[in-house]
Amino acid sequence: QQEETKSISEFLSDSKKEDNTLKKQSEVANMKLAAGQVEDISEVVIAGEKASIAVQLTMQVRNKMVEAYQEIMRMQV
Repeated sequence: QQEETKSISEFLSDSKKEDNTLKKQSEVANMKLAAGQVEDISEVVIAGEKASIAVQLTMQVRNKMVEAYQEIMRMQV
């Protein structure tokens, strides 16, 4: 069984799509809360935190990739 390998750009693109999905879910949860349709406020808080953590993770991975690229570019051949 072969595992599918992704390029860096595919990985970042997929991560960004997932971030956007979680952000939209958080926005929907906040709108439902404002409309009084949510019984458990913890669902809204959890949705917001999921979106926030996903964005932070994507940014940290991107930053590490940039750092690695810069380090490679500084290497002398």
